[in-house]
Amino acid sequence: MRSLIALLLVPIFGFGQIEEEVRMPQIKTVQLYMFGNQLGFPALELNTGDRMELHFDDMDANIKNYSYTFQLCNADWTQALVSPFDYINGFMQQRISTYRTSNVALTRYTHYQAVLPDRSCAPKVPGNYILKVFLDGDTSKLAFSRRFLVFVNRAIIAAEVVQPFNASQFRTHQKVEFKINTKNLPQIVNAAQQMAVSILQNGRWDNAAVQLKPVFMTNNILQYNTESEAVFPAGKEWRWLDMRSLRLQSDRIDSAHYFKNSTEIFVRPTGTRRAQEFNFYGDHDGLFYIETLDNFNPLWQADYALVHFAYVPAGDAPFLNKDLYLFGKLTNYGLDEGARMRFNSEKGMYETTVVLKQGYYDVAYATLEQRQGKQFFSFEETEGNYWETENNYMILVYYRPLGGRYDELVGFSRINSLTGRLHGN
Repeated sequence: MRSLIALLLVPIFGFGQIEEEVRMPQIKTVQLYMFGNQLGFPALELNTGDRMELHFDDMDANIKNYSYTFQLCNADWTQALVSPFDYINGFMQQRISTYRTSNVALTRYTHYQAVLPDRSCAPKVPGNYILKVFLDGDTSKLAFSRRFLVFVNRAIIAAEVVQPFNASQFRTHQKVEFKINTKNLPQIVNAAQQMAVSILQNGRWDNAAVQLKPVFMTNNILQYNTESEAVFPAGKEWRWLDMRSLRLQSDRIDSAHYFKNSTEIFVRPTGTRRAQEFNFYGDHDGLFYIETLDNFNPLWQADYALVHFAYVPAGDAPFLNKDLYLFGKLTNYGLDEGARMRFNSEKGMYETTVVLKQGYYDVAYATLEQRQGKQFFSFEETEGNYWETENNYMILVYYRPLGGRYDELVGFSRINSLTGRLHGN
């Protein structure tokens, strides 16, 4: 009877894959990260003191009533068919009560923040979650959503990063080889059906290797090792844009225009790095962090600017049958408004303009490719792919018990392509 009631309490709407999105255009600079670490991927270990920070700005600059809730999802990010009572401890939604209007900054906005989970509203089972922020206590007024993970480490993961055997990928790709010890997981009757694995490169979901199945199983050890799965284009160390000061222009800024209530920044036009020799330097793997050198508190004293990006393609001619995107966490990996660049035939370059808060941004340019009916972002023509590139990988192990109604996240492991490299040059 309890299971039947729980199913009846699930909202009746489509159960497709739930994406990260910003529904309300006045919402800017959404950040969800581990407490105290703007570069920390949002993944909580269940029943520990792990916490996340949520930050965002409302450019309407007035005070609004924002709340949040959690949605449990399966390994493929479809909505789990269970009631919120089964995966949330406490209230089903919680109001965001910490906010402050900007000061010192030319741009007016209201900054909202929260520490999650709150004692009154917290996930209680491991799995994939969507954080939903909405207005006026009405979940239909969705402002934005963000993914995060809640895990328990019951699966034992051993992994390494190697060069693929495929000659066409040997110098350009990275392969994650791994095995999983399932001795702490009961009731594994059919590993191919009960277990699923996803691998993320630098925290990206757009190119994640998902629903990976074991090649074979010996005793409690699941082996994952094929040349067609868990192989990633290695990319290149990311470009950067230092906007921590709008007064002292950094090396990537061509010029700036200052107005009474706003600032415009023009980034130096750039082109392909495909033929450039590989050069290692520290980056943040596509992420950004908010910081200001002009004032004290970046949360509500950092300013905003209209930032103009320009990319000059080879021969000043547009790419054939493909679009160019400004890429990285700053555009939610190509999903946000302004990510797609427009070709200016008079200037012979691609251009786009985005609104950015003061901070330090990793930046790349990617073409949107189509192959075998699937679309994906590629660095092949714009940045190049090099086996030597430093990348971070996360291995996520999902398990569904017999009779279970959702996928539990029972294994979470990180590996770096430099420190976890089996061999190299």
